Amino acid sequence: MTWDFGKTIQMLSVIVDYVQNEQEKEDMIPGQEQLIVSNSKRASLVVSPSSLTLNWQNEAKKFAGELKTLVIRGTLSERKRQIEELDQYDLVITSYDLLKRDIELYDEKAYHFRYIIADEAQYLKNSNTQNAKAIKKIKADTRYALTGTPIENSLAELWSIFDFIMPGYLFSYRTFKATYETPIVKGEDEEAMAKLRMLIEPFVLRRNKKEVLTELPDKTITVLNNEMGEEQKNIYLNYLAQAKQELAEEIDINGYEKSQMQILAALTRLRQICCHPSLFIEDYQEGSSKLDQCMEIIEEASNSGHKILLFSGYTSMFEIMEKELKQLGISYFKLTGSTKVEERIKMVDEFNKNPDIKVFLISLKAGGTGLNLTGADMVIHYDPWWNLSTENQATDRAYRIGQKNNVQVYKLITKNSIEEKIYELQQRKAELVDNMLNTKTSFINKLSREEIMNLFA
Repeated sequence: MTWDFGKTIQMLSVIVDYVQNEQEKEDMIPGQEQLIVSNSKRASLVVSPSSLTLNWQNEAKKFAGELKTLVIRGTLSERKRQIEELDQYDLVITSYDLLKRDIELYDEKAYHFRYIIADEAQYLKNSNTQNAKAIKKIKADTRYALTGTPIENSLAELWSIFDFIMPGYLFSYRTFKATYETPIVKGEDEEAMAKLRMLIEPFVLRRNKKEVLTELPDKTITVLNNEMGEEQKNIYLNYLAQAKQELAEEIDINGYEKSQMQILAALTRLRQICCHPSLFIEDYQEGSSKLDQCMEIIEEASNSGHKILLFSGYTSMFEIMEKELKQLGISYFKLTGSTKVEERIKMVDEFNKNPDIKVFLISLKAGGTGLNLTGADMVIHYDPWWNLSTENQATDRAYRIGQKNNVQVYKLITKNSIEEKIYELQQRKAELVDNMLNTKTSFINKLSREEIMNLFA
């Protein structure tokens, strides 16, 4: 498993080394390749989110041009033909979504890959999903999992990733839960932490940017607070009081576990009010202190020659921001889950090259991984996300290989609101997981009832 930095390039290096070694063997016995069938060159398979498949091919062309690459795509008949021709390529790239649809075609082909690489391996975090079941059926000599977030919600996700690369190594999930997950999560058992760390450390390659690239410029993270105006504050407090009362009644009637959807809906509404009340209140005419703060930062930064990545968990917030940017005469791009893969790549290239495009609005879920946006030297997180590692990965769209400028990161937090509580909870959970697994990549094990209700305090 490779975490944090340079994952694609490191993996391409491994594949290139294998291909070159096999080519040398063939050159030693010209015309007699049948004598070394057991070592004959085989393709490697990368499975990634669909939005990153073309990124893999582009990176391969850029850093490993000698590799023959194939992206599985198109209609079912086209994909079937491509899978029949796996032998002709060094690197085959497909998506999790297509793999689970095409798994029978791979079974029929009975192809044995040299390497199989699960990119953004957090897609395997639930071992019962079709994603996880399909990729585990693929035959390969060696398996790799690439992820910056090995734990997003629970230790079960770490177990699921290891179940892909080394089935049985961390025992059955039932045994793992009893021996490690429950003692660590519930009891903060230091002995269990140490034992688990000892088990996984030999198989984890983790490098921080500063350890790998000493010349990488600085990254400064600043939390900027804003205070709601009178109207926005009244809406927030009224909804908070209403939500607390309704949730207390809901939990009393149906119990905590069966009230999860209502709790999430209430938390979402509070977060939306902090962003801008018009996200769910029709005809709201007053402003948002956070939006005003954000636009002041963008206007000043763009006038000073900076280029900005602006992340939000709410794509509907972008519609409001776009109007503001147009009024300010600031050119921008927008990337959400509905943006096509080809369009993503074009926008990324254009943003990095064109100094006139000052702002890139990016949905945290759709664009938090797999993009190289070193043309930007400023990152704004408009609203805090539950998972701190997701924010960190989004920030690293700008803070990566090729960045020549210092990167300024702003986190906009509304005072006396749920956003402050989310931020505080992020820090506590990140510290716990860092002590447990020595990785600064996680935020939330399932929140307890007490922790959830404290968010409404």
